[in-house]
Amino acid sequence: MRKRRKWKRSKPKSSGRWAFPTRTGTKADNRRNLDRSPPHPVTDSHFAPDAPDVLACPGYPPSLGVAQYLTDEEMAASLAGALQGWDGQSDLWLFGYGSLIWNPGLPTLEAVRARVHGYHRGLYLWSRVNRGTPEQPGLVLALDRGGSCSGIAFRLAGAGAMPHLEALWRREMAMGSYRPSWLPCSLADGQRVTALSFVMRRDAATYTGKLPDAIVKTVLGCARGRYGTTLDYVSRTVEALRDSGMPDRALEALLKRCR
Repeated sequence: MRKRRKWKRSKPKSSGRWAFPTRTGTKADNRRNLDRSPPHPVTDSHFAPDAPDVLACPGYPPSLGVAQYLTDEEMAASLAGALQGWDGQSDLWLFGYGSLIWNPGLPTLEAVRARVHGYHRGLYLWSRVNRGTPEQPGLVLALDRGGSCSGIAFRLAGAGAMPHLEALWRREMAMGSYRPSWLPCSLADGQRVTALSFVMRRDAATYTGKLPDAIVKTVLGCARGRYGTTLDYVSRTVEALRDSGMPDRALEALLKRCR
């Protein structure tokens, strides 16, 4: 039996439970239009001044319509629904397959190589803030049906977990493009756990489906958002997976063809 790699637990920065802050106004007022007002100010300093113009590419940029964020009430309801079977004290497992691998953003007791079956990783989600703009959307990874996916399973201490889960929800569920799901997960030592992860909603306007290489190449060449470029996001994920001993050959090949 192979020993699981354990990471030293870091202490959370806050210890108390907090609720999603409540904004004043009607539900319609609270629902924000992404194209007018992203969750954090986006200034010219977030974007390269010499960003290249998008070359003519059929199908890009996509027509995504008006994007809206979940209200605080909808966000809280989504989190409560996902955690309805949790007792509030037991440790939880989270399955990371993209940026969570190299930037989990929350304290963990353990980080273990893992795999889920029935879903695979792909660039299936348009990003209009984090890795792109409304005019030049970027791409980020999501789980979609079929195949299997390697990643990192993080064990989160149940005590004091809520503030970190709320922060995770703001990071991953701002527009409700994912379906939070508890997935059977096989750890590197053979142990099986149930881990919380984020599966792409195929009915979401931001679902890309399978994109041709020409569009992916265009996006990698131009898309830049609040947290940087799509190219950097994909490259860092490819590198993190390889460094963890579980390279994603399909994602590596896509990056090689399209960068």
